[in-house]
Amino acid sequence: MNRVIDADIVVVGGGPAGVNAAIAAGRSGAKTVLIEKYGFIGGMSTAALVYPWMTFHTTDGKQVIKGIAQEIIDRLMEMNASPGHLRDTVGFVHTITPYHPEVYKMLAVDMLKEAGVKLLLHSFVDKVEVEDNRIRSVQLTSKSGRIDVRGTVFVDTTGDADLAYLSGAPVLQGREGDKLTQPMTMKFRMRGVNLAAVKQYMLDHPDEFYEKTPFSELKDLPLSGVMGYFKHWQEANLPINRDQVLFFTGPEADEVLVNTTRVQGLDGTNVEDLTEAEELGRKQVLMVAEFMKTLPGFEKAAISAVGAQIGIRETRRIQGQYTLQASDVVQGRRFEDVIARSGYPVDLHDPKEKDVKVAWVAGDGAYDIPYRCLLPQKIENLLNAGRCISTSHEALATTRLSPSCMATGQAAGSAAGLAVKRSVNPADINIQELQAVLIADGALLS
Repeated sequence: MNRVIDADIVVVGGGPAGVNAAIAAGRSGAKTVLIEKYGFIGGMSTAALVYPWMTFHTTDGKQVIKGIAQEIIDRLMEMNASPGHLRDTVGFVHTITPYHPEVYKMLAVDMLKEAGVKLLLHSFVDKVEVEDNRIRSVQLTSKSGRIDVRGTVFVDTTGDADLAYLSGAPVLQGREGDKLTQPMTMKFRMRGVNLAAVKQYMLDHPDEFYEKTPFSELKDLPLSGVMGYFKHWQEANLPINRDQVLFFTGPEADEVLVNTTRVQGLDGTNVEDLTEAEELGRKQVLMVAEFMKTLPGFEKAAISAVGAQIGIRETRRIQGQYTLQASDVVQGRRFEDVIARSGYPVDLHDPKEKDVKVAWVAGDGAYDIPYRCLLPQKIENLLNAGRCISTSHEALATTRLSPSCMATGQAAGSAAGLAVKRSVNPADINIQELQAVLIADGALLS
């Protein structure tokens, strides 16, 4: 007979969205469980080395994401594990936020414990019990056997909409037509990098770097990221379908995180495709690292870390009560049921080609994410947060970023807490009450 754990709120997926959802749910007073398949917290931010977090601000520098996400940054700064929000010297966004992943792993656990959350690591959800359009329990495979976790409200922060999919809620994947998704990337770190030499080369050869690089300010800014080395990349002619090098500095003074590999055409929800992606990604890491050693400033550099898994930008997403569109993003649309905002542009990595399609946010530089995007169809006691909320393929290219996921996670956890408190389904909570809770907890909704 399976072991049974009872809770008010069950959060599945321990990435940035899940951490913030569980903290918010726990703080509401509800008995909360967070389930994570790895032996550590952080999701793509730690398992796949997604770094830095970008962005908490608009292109003009107005902060639009705070709340629990900002609490995490503040506490990391107190622990000397983040410099806070820095100017993006790539020039793509206004700010990026470096952090030390190993410290984040432990800080997240500390904050979950402070909120009274029960954490279950090494636990894989492979079955969902549904009755009358409501999830009754999720079933885990673990080292200690099968476990049933029963709850009143469930929050899916798996990134892949696993809980929604297993429960029978309608989901979509990829773009319309061929259903292809944005490419995967195996990220890795290098140490022994001479960042002063990198910056000097940028100043001496601005034509080899991204056109929005803030060269006029670069001498006085800490180097936080670099996109370019166009000539070197073209001459190397590596069998990787992109057109430049991209890396970010830190967390150590001689260290960078390289975001340059690209694995296309594979399905992140198919185990055989994922197996192939891991192989291809790691082969590309070795190839790119050898190339990087030919760049000015990288002569003595070496690989210091590779992701525990390949980074996944897109898989399944729910069909919700509303589907956020790219037009909503670029027009900076406002919604009455706003529960989060974002200033990150549409940043769509083509599923087949080299290019990245970018569309900037108009108006005040931010757009609203409505509560209805967190509510799947059919399943009445389920909320989604993170990159599997209800969006189009194009709009997902902005909502998938970690700070946005943190914000929707906090909203989902707070909404779940209200649903339990009021004994109603998540779709029936008072949106003004939810917004008041979020604002009181530091979220920015205007």
